[in-house]
Amino acid sequence: MRRSFRFLLRPTRKQQIALTAMLADHCALYNAALQERRDAYRHPSKTQIRYGDQSAQLKEVRDVDPDGQGRWSFSSQQATLRRLDKAFAAFFRRVKAGHKPGYPRFRGVNWFDTVDFPKDGDGCRWDSQPEHPAATYVRLRGIGHVRVHQHRPVRGRVKTISVKREGSRWYVILACDEVPAQPLPATGAVTGIDMGIAHFLTTSEGEHQPNPRHGRRNADALAEAQRALKMFPGRKRDNRSAKHRRAVEKVAKLHRRVRHQRTDHAHKSALAMVGTYDVIAYERLSIANMVRTPKPKPDPDNAGAFLPNGAAAKTGLNKSILDAGWGVFLGILTHKAESAGRKLIPVDPRNSSRTCPREACGHVSADNRPTQEKFCCVRCGHTDHADRVGALNVAIRAGLVLPDVA
Repeated sequence: MRRSFRFLLRPTRKQQIALTAMLADHCALYNAALQERRDAYRHPSKTQIRYGDQSAQLKEVRDVDPDGQGRWSFSSQQATLRRLDKAFAAFFRRVKAGHKPGYPRFRGVNWFDTVDFPKDGDGCRWDSQPEHPAATYVRLRGIGHVRVHQHRPVRGRVKTISVKREGSRWYVILACDEVPAQPLPATGAVTGIDMGIAHFLTTSEGEHQPNPRHGRRNADALAEAQRALKMFPGRKRDNRSAKHRRAVEKVAKLHRRVRHQRTDHAHKSALAMVGTYDVIAYERLSIANMVRTPKPKPDPDNAGAFLPNGAAAKTGLNKSILDAGWGVFLGILTHKAESAGRKLIPVDPRNSSRTCPREACGHVSADNRPTQEKFCCVRCGHTDHADRVGALNVAIRAGLVLPDVA
């Protein structure tokens, strides 16, 4: 299996300056390569420039700027050019598919926060000492040995290394191959789960897990921090006040706290699920489609006017869906289930909470769900919690053997 391990870096003040300069130079390289592609396309000859052409120019670029681009790892600069090449490949793929293309854009220094090293030992080296975990370092070309807060052992073979900045913090991310699985003993239990907003998830046994709503709980503090940020606008990019920088860091810190709370909750929930059940069926949700903004409705009687389309209510629903973090949880559940030797079964979620789960009935109707929580079949009269009905139907569609619903 392939897994990633993320650790906090403890750089010195001098190393922080060097890490910031490394990000800035890689950002400049990305933007210069993007500009070259744009200029080549606008030229009458319509010259095509690809990754191989720009990678071949790296040696010359490094020779011209030895104190800038020349001090960083050659392979990490190639990885930055590959990132741009992937952005263009995705752009052309969306054009051919008829989707909204989204042409690659220039990156500001605050929007370029990751540098990748494709191979351990090429411009970087992971220097772990299992007998002395407090003395773990990662060596980066142009920066030196940076101390790492390694809070858990690294398993498998380190393949690629990434350095990422989040606010004022720095992290190292290790992508490892050949990570051994850690199968758990069989329990003989199976379940289906229904994802929701009122409850984070509900199992087919009727157990409800509350939705922590991390974003909503921190919304007031975040709004206050953003109001404070507007009081100290930065005049120039390179000459911003100390108050402005502190306000920016406070906003970033709050966003980081919400993200970590959401991830921590997802890890704990997924660990509990794989420890309890051998087989888990879940809804194959298309979250991107679920949070789309409703299309405007032109008023046929008044030119230039629009009819109400429920956009305000949909905005609140979208925030609640994203705050729940279903995608984060399902991704973590997939990795933990693979490592533990558990089986996951995705099923079609359509009408899962509108279908009567009784084998003798199976009636499908929107009238079966008169309220958000209540389910009452209009044909057979079966009543239950709507979320549990959804979880039961998910398990039934996955072919799991469950007790007959009374």
